[in-house]
Amino acid sequence: MECWSPSLNVDQEFAKLVNRMHPPRVTVDNITCRNVTLIKVDSANKRGSLLEVVQVLTDLNIQIKRAYISSDGEWFMDVFYVTDQYGNKLTEDKVADRIQQSLGPRGCSFRSLRGSVGVQSAMRHTTIELTGHDRPGLLSEIFAVLSNLKCNIVSAEIWTHNSRIASIVYITDHETGLPIEAPEQLSNIKQLLLFILKGDQDRREAQTAVSRGSTHTQRRLHQLMYADRDYDYDYDTKEYEQSEKNFKQFVTVENCSEKGYTVINLKCPDRPKLLFDTVCTLTDMQYVVYHATIIAEGIEASQEFYIRHTDGCPISSEAERERVIDCLEAAIKRQIPQGVKLDVCGDDRIGFLSDVTRIFRENGLSITRAEVTTKGSKAVNTFYVTNSSGDGVKIETIEAVRSEIGDSVLTLKEEKELTTVKSDRNWQPAARFSFGSLLRSRSEKFLYNLGVVLKWCD
Repeated sequence: MECWSPSLNVDQEFAKLVNRMHPPRVTVDNITCRNVTLIKVDSANKRGSLLEVVQVLTDLNIQIKRAYISSDGEWFMDVFYVTDQYGNKLTEDKVADRIQQSLGPRGCSFRSLRGSVGVQSAMRHTTIELTGHDRPGLLSEIFAVLSNLKCNIVSAEIWTHNSRIASIVYITDHETGLPIEAPEQLSNIKQLLLFILKGDQDRREAQTAVSRGSTHTQRRLHQLMYADRDYDYDYDTKEYEQSEKNFKQFVTVENCSEKGYTVINLKCPDRPKLLFDTVCTLTDMQYVVYHATIIAEGIEASQEFYIRHTDGCPISSEAERERVIDCLEAAIKRQIPQGVKLDVCGDDRIGFLSDVTRIFRENGLSITRAEVTTKGSKAVNTFYVTNSSGDGVKIETIEAVRSEIGDSVLTLKEEKELTTVKSDRNWQPAARFSFGSLLRSRSEKFLYNLGVVLKWCD
């Protein structure tokens, strides 16, 4: 006799029923505030709702200036004060629909690793995921292998942090322009790339995965980096010394015993996607955000989260507290570009990226971050580079690279970048920020108190 057991499909069907009974409600208000757009989100509470909303806003290049979040009980209520990437009010009239679709029964849950590439589908591509030990010239070797195997690189994104590398590459067959599906060919690609990644210095196991389907690139990169434990520092590296000097004081974790929460306060220089990065990390670490206050109005960002583990318990040990701090610091730094920014745009062809990255390597440049896209017949790529020691790049080196690649292909927007390799080391956080008293009030009053809205808008 077969025993019936609940499955994820049952959970999904129940979630669809709840959404049909209580569909998400999203309002976009351009009237209340003079300089920002106000977005309010109400929906039945489910695990991952906050990440879904923040992910949609991030994909649309919407800048979150302030946010008040509450998800206690059965209802999820958020208020976001936002602008477009240029600091203006939103003119996009589909923002509400996008958020509702994300939270609705047809939305992509954070449980799935197959969502979208930014905001576009990748079903026509083969997806390659790579993690391993970073070293100078590694990306050049990866692209060379793909070129030799007649793989056309449609797009790719590469992150490096703490001597680790994570990459997602979307490829097609050069001859057919279709995804690669032959098992033998996929196995060959995987094995050759794994051989390159392993090298002779990797203390951890390198990983490669090849699949069909789609994925949200930056969401997945966070997952890959976290799974690869990029937050575990090599205590002999300069990056660890710099981390101790600059970031340890920016994240605090304390328990609020009277309410049964753990309170996280985070301060650092503001930048795009910062909230997305921290929420991704808390989600991956199996924490639920019950309340949060986000302030990002100037060069400094403050984030305060009231969290519990998915089992309903706050952080219970010093080791767990330290791990949360380390992981949030890693999330902050993964998307801070290190080095000189180089834009490389040329006619798309097989081997183009292999040639460009080979020239970088031969001139002693190490790639710390890369974004590769294809627009029509053009390859449009952005690289951040340092010298092989991780330090600044000389103008003579850039000129040598340009002479080989072509002046019209490689552009450097600001020469002052050549002397600005690291983020601002003199930045210091302001006085400690806390909106805990507001978070202790009832959720409805906290989120929809008109006096609070008018006070900030004026």
